[in-house]
Amino acid sequence: MTRVRFISADGAHVREVDAGPGARLLDVAQADGQPLEGTCEGQMACSTCHVIVAADDFAKLPPASEEEEYLLDLAANVTRHSRLACQIWLEEALDSLTVRMPGQSHNMMGR
Repeated sequence: MTRVRFISADGAHVREVDAGPGARLLDVAQADGQPLEGTCEGQMACSTCHVIVAADDFAKLPPASEEEEYLLDLAANVTRHSRLACQIWLEEALDSLTVRMPGQSHNMMGR
């Protein structure tokens, strides 16, 4: 099992959940009711599953692809530790992964 810690955009709420090995962070977040849209269902056609990864955990992730970097350029509230949750696959090395929700974001229709 891999434990994931979700922090609300305002930092007021922290929720920890366990996920099986090989789970995609987006799926874990959505199953837990986190505010990640992920409208493209992992096909990298949107940036609605953007999260901010804790600095220590960010270093454990493989580098983002050029396509992911491009999509992050389209997201709101991006930091240097931003990644798309659809591109993070949970593994033992990411146990205790901490991510913060980026704040209010909208899909391409402005909703």
